[in-house]
Amino acid sequence: MKLLKPFFLICISLCIFKLNAQTPSFISDSLDVYITREMNRWQIPGLAIAIVKDGKVIVEKGYGVKQMHDKSPVDEYTLFQIASNSKAFTGTAIAWLHHEQKLSLEHQVKKYLPNFNLYDSVSGSLCTVRDLLCHRLGTQTFQGDFLNWGSNLSRMQIVEGLKRTKPVYPFRYKYGYNNAAFVTAGEIIKQVTDTTWDDFLSTRLFMPMGMTRTGTRFQQMLTDKNACSPHTIYKGKLQPIPLCNIENMSASAAIFSCVADMKYWLLLQLQNGKHNNLQLVPESVILETRKSNMIANDVNSKVFKSKHFVTYGLGWQLYDYHGRRVIEHSGGANGFVTKTELIPEEQLGVIVYTNTDQNSLYDALCKQIIEAYLNMPYRNLSELYFNNSNAQQQYKMNQLKLLEDSIKSAKQMPLPASEYCGKYKNELYGEIEIKLEKGKLIIYFSNHPHNKGKLEYIAEQRFMCYYTDITCGIETASFVVKENKITGVKIKVDDFIDYITYDFEKTN
Repeated sequence: MKLLKPFFLICISLCIFKLNAQTPSFISDSLDVYITREMNRWQIPGLAIAIVKDGKVIVEKGYGVKQMHDKSPVDEYTLFQIASNSKAFTGTAIAWLHHEQKLSLEHQVKKYLPNFNLYDSVSGSLCTVRDLLCHRLGTQTFQGDFLNWGSNLSRMQIVEGLKRTKPVYPFRYKYGYNNAAFVTAGEIIKQVTDTTWDDFLSTRLFMPMGMTRTGTRFQQMLTDKNACSPHTIYKGKLQPIPLCNIENMSASAAIFSCVADMKYWLLLQLQNGKHNNLQLVPESVILETRKSNMIANDVNSKVFKSKHFVTYGLGWQLYDYHGRRVIEHSGGANGFVTKTELIPEEQLGVIVYTNTDQNSLYDALCKQIIEAYLNMPYRNLSELYFNNSNAQQQYKMNQLKLLEDSIKSAKQMPLPASEYCGKYKNELYGEIEIKLEKGKLIIYFSNHPHNKGKLEYIAEQRFMCYYTDITCGIETASFVVKENKITGVKIKVDDFIDYITYDFEKTN
């Protein structure tokens, strides 16, 4: 036995060395320093991260504070709005119901929602459940979100808005990220299960996995004592903003959670539906969500040169990196951006949540961790992202300054202020009203009663529009004039919400 003891100790030492070798030094030695430094670079108040590898939780931690004017720290249980990371849950739920033959991904949406339609009625009659979940309705990315996001509309009113959303591309021709399509999928769940999307996820996924701090109801997030406040950067300065009620966005964006809960989601995904060694979700369901249904984006990345394709599954974006297949999704809500990345071949999963919507660290950090685990040479991806973003932001700030200087030197408006007042209508959005209050023109939005637009004259028929909801940005509004009469106005919000300019026709 004495002769075996040295051999036994050597075996134990080799095993310990092997376990340590599996965790890159960037993770074990440098992660805290890196995150703290880069949060400061990006002006991020709070961040939470989870890393799982080979069925084990490697990191589960919070950094910074929940609110910039408060020293209350972020921990692994702190809540964030995860926004579009909700879509993978919806894709999984629909694929699960497909597996149980309660619906079919290939059936027309009208089979489950008879009143459903698209702008083109033929496309509406052809549209399948699968079409809803892979962004191929023909709309431009974010099209319709000016109406839907943070609005007072019900979920079914958002679904009904699809038939007023004029597509930019032919049906199934080109990828266009569409939140209302996922809301529609959530309403299908309600029809075929006789329960809501919210309760379906809670009963089938959240509760069985012990995700006790995960939910979909706005009031829960609003009143929770360990929830983050959202932040944005406005005119170059970080500031807290009110929590946006996106409960009506349901199956597209309504989930809030923490990394302590979401680590179970990572492990379930990497174990093809198993939780605690039990098959909670059928493996075929998990694999169905990862099938490529639509080419998502052209690949032309100077930063990620080994990236060759980007496609969309059912609530997941799929791409290749350094010879591995990556399954990922981002989420963005007012004051939050979040990321989930999975590499099943490496049994690696990463989540990063941040409580400001003006950063790219949420994405860069995930990629940084992936590159560390793939033994790639170190490069500071956050710095690369920041240099590019900073140049763009500086350009925008310079353009804004030029416009605001024009306001200061602007002459009298070409028409009396009263001529601009009245009600205007857009086919998709509905009605807005412009009123003259204390010498200023103010826009009131029928579907966003908490948001107003203050107009400041620039030149000719162009005005700056300052929104009280600062996440809508500072944009220009242009009035249309015919025969010396105002006939319409062109309105835009920040690209973070919607890329489209909306034409409103004056009705009185």
